[in-house]
Amino acid sequence: MALKLYNTLTRKLEEFVPKKDVVGIYTCGLTVQGPPHVGHIRAAMIRDILTRWLLHLGYKVATLENFTDVDDKIIEKQKENKTDWRIIAEDNIEKYIQACDKLNIIKATVYPRASQHMEEIINLVQRLIDKGFAYEKEGDVYFKVRKFPDYGKLSKKSVDELMAGARIEPSALKEDPFDFAVWKAAKPGEPYWLSPWGKGRPGWHIECSAMSMHYLGESFDIHTGGEDLIFPHHENEIAQSIAATDKEFAHYWLHNGWVTLRGEKMAKSTGHYFLIDELLKDYSPNIVRLYLLKTQYRNQIEFSEERLDEAKSAYSRIADYLKEKEFRELPKDIKPFMLDEFTEAMNDDLNTPKALSIIFDLVTKGNEKLGKKEYENERKEIAASIKYYLTILGFTEEIEYHRELMTVFEDVRNKLRKEHKNKLLDDIAGDFLDDFMSIKDESEFFPMMINLLLRIRNRLRKEKNFEFADYIRKRLAEHRIHVYDGKTGESTYRVELK
Repeated sequence: MALKLYNTLTRKLEEFVPKKDVVGIYTCGLTVQGPPHVGHIRAAMIRDILTRWLLHLGYKVATLENFTDVDDKIIEKQKENKTDWRIIAEDNIEKYIQACDKLNIIKATVYPRASQHMEEIINLVQRLIDKGFAYEKEGDVYFKVRKFPDYGKLSKKSVDELMAGARIEPSALKEDPFDFAVWKAAKPGEPYWLSPWGKGRPGWHIECSAMSMHYLGESFDIHTGGEDLIFPHHENEIAQSIAATDKEFAHYWLHNGWVTLRGEKMAKSTGHYFLIDELLKDYSPNIVRLYLLKTQYRNQIEFSEERLDEAKSAYSRIADYLKEKEFRELPKDIKPFMLDEFTEAMNDDLNTPKALSIIFDLVTKGNEKLGKKEYENERKEIAASIKYYLTILGFTEEIEYHRELMTVFEDVRNKLRKEHKNKLLDDIAGDFLDDFMSIKDESEFFPMMINLLLRIRNRLRKEKNFEFADYIRKRLAEHRIHVYDGKTGESTYRVELK
């Protein structure tokens, strides 16, 4: 079975046929007026799984995930916090990248920012004006929606139907109430760039068209994003891009369902959200990944402690099986069990719930053969198969690191004592003692111990003891745990798989 993806544009499951040698994927990323929440991470996770599976199938892939760092919301946040918009954007971008690193989400090839692509944006706006699809009024530039005959092709509604339910940005300058801004004249105190129409800044929709075209060409393979972006954002992207180029824009449109909280969409605009940093304090990255992948990406997923605890319990089944002593050395040259079924599931529009069910079936099968000498080799092959599938799905082998991390911690503790830094150790480790004593699940140990070591290291850096801090970084790197220091002084880590 070939890979099939559900295309929102056609409302059909379609066989994936790439346009070029390198598959181009554009993902609508964060508007960075605030830190990332679980809904943002779900969108990133879909890009991650799509990329992983395409790479597994042998495709070359180029991925873009943009940051909208020029926007009405960020300008409002600048006024509210009395902090420069660039500082707000940079801080939230860094938090997002750190969270993605912890969750082992594959980095995009490029993370373009709107503020860094003004030349491309202005050129695209000018093309629309030259072709009669846009007009300037007192420094604003608007796109003529009714001039584009296929408007509504993504949302499958006519302009009149869309107008009836849309929140239309008011302006006396518009020729038609439904026209949307591709360039906005700057108001006093707002960031601006010089353009043929005066000082101003881009509209939201034009940013994504300009950035995707710049890196992937005027036509590319896959555009992803949350289902809330179908209208008006993605509808407007399609209209302005095709109007400017006379070419198909993105061929496949993949939209992930919302993460809901108490039945409502998780969103910064409503204040109804849960930050990913807070979630990772209580649940390991593998548990969060399992929680998100247990629901097929097109369906909505309810955020709740109960659902996360279910994922925690489910992940423990896998971890408990793989921690058996007999699995220290696993065979490498095997055909994984249930490979055809796993491949069929992933080729069916990235059906991760079905793929995960295959992993759990293998765990059950392996446990049924526990303690039976004649099945020892088969149990090892089952364990190797499970690890093979977990790696494809982006899980990290955290269970293998428990003893290694304890060794690193013992070395660091002894070194601290030799340097008479017992108070530093007591101050930091004391906060974690109760948590360590209450551990019921081995999967909790890994992020807890890593965070303890990073806190010790960050404290040493603040005391300008860089030699000791570097020692901790090198010791972790020996165990394939790589530490990255952020500009705000905090650190994150990434686990390198064998």
